[in-house]
Amino acid sequence: MMIDRLGGIDPVNNVQNAHKTRKTGEVSQSDSIAVSAEAKELAEIYFANEAASSAPDVRADRVAEVMQKIKDPSYINNAVVDIVADRLMDVYGI
Repeated sequence: MMIDRLGGIDPVNNVQNAHKTRKTGEVSQSDSIAVSAEAKELAEIYFANEAASSAPDVRADRVAEVMQKIKDPSYINNAVVDIVADRLMDVYGI
């Protein structure tokens, strides 16, 4: 029994020739995509959420405003103390 080689006399040459690429003709149409209105809306929500999460938690302008109010001796009275106490109790669920 005789077994012949597959692919001719030089199998390495046949493999190298098989992987050569051919140039194609000119591209007749360019690629394009269409983005739905829902996708645009979701992108806006995503970027708004990213901006909100990257913003600082402390608002320096409000802190400066409150510090100025606290420096005024007539600002702190029983009404202000009662409001602050009520808000603190609400925050802590008391």
